Amino acid sequence: MSSDLEKSFRELANTENVFMFVPNLIGYGRIFLALLSFWFMPTNYVLASWCYILSGLLDAVDGHAARMLGQSSKFGAMLDMLTDRCATMCLLATLCTFYPSFMFFFQLSMTIDISCHWIHLHTSLLEGKTSHKFMDPTGNWFMHKYYTDRRVLFAMCAGNELFYASIYLLNFTSGPFYMFVPLAIVTFPVAVLKLGIALLQGYLAAQNIAAIDTKERAEAKKE
Repeated sequence: MSSDLEKSFRELANTENVFMFVPNLIGYGRIFLALLSFWFMPTNYVLASWCYILSGLLDAVDGHAARMLGQSSKFGAMLDMLTDRCATMCLLATLCTFYPSFMFFFQLSMTIDISCHWIHLHTSLLEGKTSHKFMDPTGNWFMHKYYTDRRVLFAMCAGNELFYASIYLLNFTSGPFYMFVPLAIVTFPVAVLKLGIALLQGYLAAQNIAAIDTKERAEAKKE
């Protein structure tokens, strides 16, 4: 009995705690900063902006830490995506109050962003992929380019965030040298293209999950 108990304690001691991985601890910090940003968004654009920016910058830090320490995890990948999606969603929710005439566009943006990323992530897990960013080279060329070329991914994500951030800041200030208006105009096409990419992502994920259903139904009939 005592030897079994000692064995159980040793196994417990040797078990990795994914929740305490360094990149995931950084991820919790991202969530805290995002929550602070949400709190200040309606009233204090300076504090809200800094908290939002720092939360976004830590996204790169936790990814680097995961690769350097060998602590990549499905939980961490999901935590990152949920933090990103919720941060953008809450920014858009704030914009709905600032620009009620454009509420439908912001609602549509939130719906497409959340739903298409969710089905893509869920399908990736069902397919047994190690990451939702893994793209089969034989699959859709555009999505493969989007996820494998870091320059393309960064440009699209940064441009999308800059558009929404610039129109958020325009509610309070025109910015130094009135830069927020031209910045919003320049980045608007990027935001629209990003929504198009999300729709394509959702469509391909729906095709893949339907293929999984078809395969499982065919195997069930054989049995």
